[in-house]
Amino acid sequence: MAGGKAPLYMVTWRCTRNCVGNCLYCSYTRKYARDSEVDTRTAYKIVDEVYYFGSPWFGISGGEPLVRPDIFDVIEYAKKIGFEVSLITSGFAFDEKRLDNLVRNEVHTAVSIDGTRESNDKIRGKGSYDKALFAVKKLSDNGILDCIVTTMTKYNIKDMEHPVKLAEEYGARMVVFHNLVPVGRAETNMPDLAPSPEEYEWALNNIYEAQVKYLGKVHVNVYAPFYARIVKQRNPADFWDWFNKGFLGKCTMGGKYISVTENGDYRSCGFNENYRLGNVKFKGLTAAWNELQQSDLHQQLGDKSKIKGKCGVCEYREICGGCRTRAEYYTGDLFESDPACAYVPKMLRED
Repeated sequence: MAGGKAPLYMVTWRCTRNCVGNCLYCSYTRKYARDSEVDTRTAYKIVDEVYYFGSPWFGISGGEPLVRPDIFDVIEYAKKIGFEVSLITSGFAFDEKRLDNLVRNEVHTAVSIDGTRESNDKIRGKGSYDKALFAVKKLSDNGILDCIVTTMTKYNIKDMEHPVKLAEEYGARMVVFHNLVPVGRAETNMPDLAPSPEEYEWALNNIYEAQVKYLGKVHVNVYAPFYARIVKQRNPADFWDWFNKGFLGKCTMGGKYISVTENGDYRSCGFNENYRLGNVKFKGLTAAWNELQQSDLHQQLGDKSKIKGKCGVCEYREICGGCRTRAEYYTGDLFESDPACAYVPKMLRED
């Protein structure tokens, strides 16, 4: 790749907010007008910028990427350059023609499934589980099923092993669990959707047990900063190797992440829409990344000593620190404690 080794293995382009689904926790609340999305020529420029940045993987998310009319033109362009391409789909817009294009371009494809049929359909709509499972089977049959993705909510918090079983059965490389971040439609539905801290604690321990049980069969990962504390408590001997080489759930707002939105903006968090770094039409990705590294705000966010409250005095602060976007939602302060964590630091205990 051009530019040598990049600081990020993958840069993701959220190619559209349009979707045919209506999931309760979707990070967006209304359909974007078509003219808010970059055109095909600018989409090619996004691919070029990721190439010059040096990342070997080009990720595509949405919305539902498969409803974007030119998505396979962009994928073919990325493949021609030499990228490995990853895409996530709900299965809502999945059909044989789209499957053929995914297979022809060897796209590593992830499918969102939120638990069992019962819990998934409460979250994503009636019939959505069967649509997603159909996509999983077809992708598996064609050797391009990469990942199953689950977001934890009150509806599926007891079903955490189910996606791992599906991944093993259909040969997915990995399962990724997301904790619920209150943005978009999730913000509106938070009282009914958000697991309690105690429910998260139970679920994350259950996921750890699945991680051990399916070791060597399915790689289990969790996008939740406080999962690091769970693993440290459960397996201190192997913790640092796992944390440094295999954990995806570290908060990225301290200048460790950049992605591109549907209108070409750069952003520094996969959920937080408030902190933009310019637009691909006027600024290159490498320049935006360098600007991010020099940002006073993001340097402070990367300094765990700046965190306040319970998180700030926690003995696991340096490996966790909580979700800054969730802290901002609940408290109005990016540096406050993440209220989704049930753990009480030693410093705050009475015993």
